[in-house]
Amino acid sequence: MGKNITRKIIEKHLVSGNMVPGEEVGLRIDQTLTQDATGTMAWLQYEAIGIGRVRTDLSVSYVDHNTLQMGFRNPDDHRFLRTVAAKSGAVFSPAGTGICHQLHLENFAKPGATLIGSDSHTPTAGGIGAMAMGAGGLSVALAMAGEAYFIPMPKVVKVELTGELTGWAQGKDVILELLRLLTVKGGVGKVFEYAGPGVASLSVPDRATITNMGAELGATTSIFPSDETTRDFLAKMGRADDWTELVADADAEYDEVVTINLSELEPLVAQPHMPDQVCKVKDLAGKKIDQVAIGSCTNSSYSDLKNTAQILAGHITPPETDLMISPGSKQVLKMLSREGLIEPLLDAGARLLECSCGPCIGMGGSPVSAGVSVRTFNRNFEGRSGTQDGQIFLVSAQTAAKLALEGEFSDPAGWGPAPERVTLPEDVPSIRDLFVFPPEDGAAVEVLRGPNIVALEDFDKLPETVEAKVLLKVGDNITTDHILPAGAQITALRSNIPAISQYIFSRVDEGFVGRMKEHGKGIILGGENYGQGSSREHAALGPRHLGVKAVVVKSLARIHRANLINFGILPLLLVEPSDYDKLEEGVDLTIPASAITPGGTVDMVAGNGATVPVTNDLTEKELQIIQAGGLLNAVREGKS
Repeated sequence: MGKNITRKIIEKHLVSGNMVPGEEVGLRIDQTLTQDATGTMAWLQYEAIGIGRVRTDLSVSYVDHNTLQMGFRNPDDHRFLRTVAAKSGAVFSPAGTGICHQLHLENFAKPGATLIGSDSHTPTAGGIGAMAMGAGGLSVALAMAGEAYFIPMPKVVKVELTGELTGWAQGKDVILELLRLLTVKGGVGKVFEYAGPGVASLSVPDRATITNMGAELGATTSIFPSDETTRDFLAKMGRADDWTELVADADAEYDEVVTINLSELEPLVAQPHMPDQVCKVKDLAGKKIDQVAIGSCTNSSYSDLKNTAQILAGHITPPETDLMISPGSKQVLKMLSREGLIEPLLDAGARLLECSCGPCIGMGGSPVSAGVSVRTFNRNFEGRSGTQDGQIFLVSAQTAAKLALEGEFSDPAGWGPAPERVTLPEDVPSIRDLFVFPPEDGAAVEVLRGPNIVALEDFDKLPETVEAKVLLKVGDNITTDHILPAGAQITALRSNIPAISQYIFSRVDEGFVGRMKEHGKGIILGGENYGQGSSREHAALGPRHLGVKAVVVKSLARIHRANLINFGILPLLLVEPSDYDKLEEGVDLTIPASAITPGGTVDMVAGNGATVPVTNDLTEKELQIIQAGGLLNAVREGKS
């Protein structure tokens, strides 16, 4: 039988393991990306490895998250990132140039290449046929050092697209429909590979929106073929030589198949507080809207914002509805400006924000108390907007623009003709001169560090027996935003683990950090899909700094599981999910850590004498990493 795209790329980059779903495979990584919120720590970890120059084909350090320069912390991080990139041989993208995923798609991603990034939406590059995966910062640092990236061999799901989008339906509605069908847990351990006759009708921005938000399925990644549409996109980006055809064989095998008829889709919306709480826009007709935000790495392309300008032209938003727009890159902004499309945005009452992540991570642009905010973003987790009781709804850019004018949800059947689908102009302006490319020899470059940049601490090895109290019990679908909130105040501390650790679970339980300080060590008890969302490794680093020894849950999200392992925290799974109800906060647990084997079962003993069996899905290598106290320790000991 023939091969699908995913297997073709993995086979070409395989350095260890067998391509059997669930078995660990090691992949050679061609490219990496980091961003400033996670990248500062990743580069500190890279320095700790002691390699010198990066060993990938390309590594890029983007500044797009912490661009608010309120005090010295963020600008100091930006200066550190610029100088460490120059010394280490990486490309640097300054603040304001754009959002890492949009910029990487436009300037660097290649069909058939492997890419990992310290951001969960790195799969955006799958829109042009790259195998792009989000990862923890330490995994990215090791890839920059030339080490393989290890994942369980994923199952491959064929998403068969038929028909064509009609009316107001957009690429965003394709992924919202998939989330409606499969939920935020439906993609764990899987790659979603798009195929079928409907693919040809989707532009690269459509495809990138779909692969970007595939992260919300919990997927390893998502990928589209590299076809004539891809060739045209890369040619207009001035990168015709980067194109290669990459399609599945006609008789390719897949583990699962999902079919979506594009012709049947209509505008959809994800309701608070999960991206899979999807319904039709018309079902919410009459609901008042306080704020609309258009942009983010999901929907900030030239085509999205040109349509936005066309919809807004000649109109003005109601005074009760704030509208803000974040272009994805300066290239997008230049194209809009050249075509006279900035003025319609401004005349409609929109606030034009910097080319950055901005409101998506609560970095400004928070809605009013209990406000209804319609956003083109990828996540609507509780509190992520910066307003704890904000009601966040996710839609396409075109739907958002129309709703901004209406001031309330309405039925798209009454919106009139949809804007024409946008194609790129023949003469797309380049912004490559805005990137800072490294010198041939970085030996003379001085790496500049501010006082908020604190080196990563050394962690102790795993003890033979873990004895600690359950100091927090949480439910299902706990996100990394629950564990470590975003926002301007907290993200400015990403390069200072002792400082940022004071905010762990602060919006879930204000007493958690105090209990950890009192006891010095602890265990977290959780439900299904613990740790979904952002790749931020600080959601594992912070608990490790505080003394968390193990998380005991029903199931784990992929990237957070890897981050727990990287920093020496035991990820244990309840054999009987009902045992979750038998354990409460404050109970003493004894875990025979030395008796744990890969995939094996051990009995935890509670303070009242009851036993609770737990298992794991660790490989021998992963267990050795935890026993060593984390991946950096294991690398130093030669066990990784």
